[in-house]
Amino acid sequence: MKTLQDIRRDLHRIPELGFEEVKTQSYLLEQIRALPQDRLTIITWKTGIVVKVEGTEPTQTIGWRTDIDGLPITEVTGLPFESSHPGKMHACGHDVHMTVALGLLRKLVENPIKDHVVILFQPAEESPGGALPMREWLKEEQTTLMPDKIFAFHVAPEYPVGTVATRPGLLFANTSELFIDVIGKEGHAAFPHQARDMSVAAATLLLQLQTIVSRSINPMDPAVLTIGKFTSGTVQNIISGHARLEGTIRTMDADTMAIIKEKIESFCRATEIAFECSVQIDYGSSYYQVKNDELLANEFLAYAVVHSATNAILCDAAMTGEDFGYFLQEIPGLLFWAGVNSSYGLHHPKLSPDEAVIDYLVPFIDAYFRKISN
Repeated sequence: MKTLQDIRRDLHRIPELGFEEVKTQSYLLEQIRALPQDRLTIITWKTGIVVKVEGTEPTQTIGWRTDIDGLPITEVTGLPFESSHPGKMHACGHDVHMTVALGLLRKLVENPIKDHVVILFQPAEESPGGALPMREWLKEEQTTLMPDKIFAFHVAPEYPVGTVATRPGLLFANTSELFIDVIGKEGHAAFPHQARDMSVAAATLLLQLQTIVSRSINPMDPAVLTIGKFTSGTVQNIISGHARLEGTIRTMDADTMAIIKEKIESFCRATEIAFECSVQIDYGSSYYQVKNDELLANEFLAYAVVHSATNAILCDAAMTGEDFGYFLQEIPGLLFWAGVNSSYGLHHPKLSPDEAVIDYLVPFIDAYFRKISN
């Protein structure tokens, strides 16, 4: 049987994008099927997997979720086990997440706890979002696999190994991608009256969008609307007939997200009238807030504080996005950060988590599940 370090490195070599995790699913199934099967139920969903471990005296079903997809990033770590898929990388630590889940599964198979445990290997966390459709599939077609409570973690480069951090209530923000295409009429620079200039239209729209948070949102309600990319035109003497704005929206309140999107749509309609063009909006991947259950989060922190190898931190909420929020929308649970001591942050092409986190976290989570099961 492979070591967990070897498994992590194997997974790191084969990052795949959302709902394309075919090799990843095959590799995970190979590891899962190598375990004793007498207490296991294994079901696939798209490129994901759900594994149920039968409890010895079950009164509830405890859930553990891991994400399995990579990012469209070219790796530059120089590691001997770096990505073998050009332009793709596990730059958000999902290879570590999967390995910890497999390690936990091994522990539960070797020594079952009283309650059932369901481990969800969820695809497409980064994009386009796999948590919501997976949750709905469980509710509609696999009700016996729906957890009564659910847990997950995310690597935290800024913390050392052995540190876990979370908080009761809101941990991560509501997030939405934003793509706006502004379409007019291309023309020669010498005849501007015969064209519909989308560089000007999009630039004007961009400036208007930046007033939404400052003038339409309660200043006591944190929100971010950022346009990170603006593309328009072809050459210097042609008036642009098409421009594209790309950005992100992040809010600490779901209602605020709705207000911002309503204002974006109003400005886009006004742009169509003012510049005689058409405007198309695509919100891309939208994620619901990660809101931890108050009781479970406090119980978890109390457990972590007395755990001998752990430094427990009550952290602040962040504008980070995570589609685990769709599970927490309907199932009590929590997400926590786990330190991996990296000089480079999430989504960085040089991110290299300290693998010591695997040997630390697997027994930590296993012991926690045994505590809450008893």
